[in-house]
Amino acid sequence: MFEQLKKIKLVFFLFPLTLLGQENLAELLEKYNEGTIPYISIEKLKTDFDNILLLDAREIEEYKVSHIKDAFYIGHQKFDIMDVYKHLADKHTKIVVYCSLGIRSEEIAEKIAHEGFINVYNLYGGIFEWKNLGNEIVTKNNKPTSKIHAYSQEWGTWLKAGEKVF
Repeated sequence: MFEQLKKIKLVFFLFPLTLLGQENLAELLEKYNEGTIPYISIEKLKTDFDNILLLDAREIEEYKVSHIKDAFYIGHQKFDIMDVYKHLADKHTKIVVYCSLGIRSEEIAEKIAHEGFINVYNLYGGIFEWKNLGNEIVTKNNKPTSKIHAYSQEWGTWLKAGEKVF
């Protein structure tokens, strides 16, 4: 009987770890990213917020649910570098690209840097970490919201704050 209780406790302890792939955010990003684009922390982004171009590299459905205020949608699957040029011409402007966690945004940031933009960063932890740390997100009408597109059930486990939408 005692052995059965130990096994049950072990299962309840390990289940959340398997759900999250037994990774923390740093391990997840290291697993999926190449590290070709430097990260910018949320704290640093907030201190430089007025001096950057913030680009959302998620899909339009995600962006329409909510996004970081003043972020421009540039997408991922249908990304077009001309969308970046619509928002600025100076290749020295500080650009921060984000997605849900910082994986798709690295790919898009690489494309932007390849075009000769020299001040390109990937938001560490993406919009999920932005929201997890209590920062505001807005709707397509710029109204504050708690809703955030969680991308999928699997990736949505990384979103701890707000109301998940799929």
